[in-house]
Amino acid sequence: MEGATLDTRVRFAVLGPLEVRAKDGRLVEIGGRRVRALLTLLLLDAGRVVSTDALVAGVWDDRPPSGVGNALQALVSRLRAVVDRDLVVGGPSGYRLAVSRDQVDVHVFTRLAREGGRALAAGEAGRAATALREALALWRGTPLADLPGGEVEVARLEELRVASTEDRVEADLLLGRHGDLVPELSLLTAAHPLRERLRGQLMRALYGSGRHVEALAAYEEAREAFADRLGTDPSPALSALHLAMLRRDPALFAPSAAHPAAGAPPVHA
Repeated sequence: MEGATLDTRVRFAVLGPLEVRAKDGRLVEIGGRRVRALLTLLLLDAGRVVSTDALVAGVWDDRPPSGVGNALQALVSRLRAVVDRDLVVGGPSGYRLAVSRDQVDVHVFTRLAREGGRALAAGEAGRAATALREALALWRGTPLADLPGGEVEVARLEELRVASTEDRVEADLLLGRHGDLVPELSLLTAAHPLRERLRGQLMRALYGSGRHVEALAAYEEAREAFADRLGTDPSPALSALHLAMLRRDPALFAPSAAHPAAGAPPVHA
């Protein structure tokens, strides 16, 4: 298309197995698990200096070899041999990957998830759904698969992924896509049985599809799950949604009352 420009920058992906795509789209092979771990650490702080200590701890999982400084320099040399040498910049305190954060999927995901959340809060459901779908499409599997000892960061990213999924579902509910959401929400509540927001969204999707009895049954399933696993009752917001459905409240899908349980935090991940 006239006036269009192609983005020919190197692309990096860590939301799944590590992937590097050259400027021509070719997949670049990054051999060696420690080289892959080093690159993953640099990508998590793309454009910023990562200290030598942090790299050593991350690559060797707090079990560095003797002569670790030389070992790290050797890994950096191997990394420079397979990516553009100028991208890996050394300094007195550590190393920096000289790339834009928009070249790294995890940072693109975070930005799009944030934009989608803001659009949803502003009542722009269509824009929110588009941004959140684009964000979630970046996931290819378990994130940071090549990083030893990355459990805390993996857990943070997985939580953000589920929260972004909830936001995307919320946007789709506001757009009236109730029937399309029921199968997905059934799977999501099975995978995350103690997330109250998902429970409420399943109830609303069923109710909005005309499956009123099943919506009420979904509340009972949630109540039993919370009682059995946590010894607690559903939140007032979820209970109010249930009561509104029992009453066939016509305000259920009014713009101001369409999602009384939308803002309820998860009982547990």
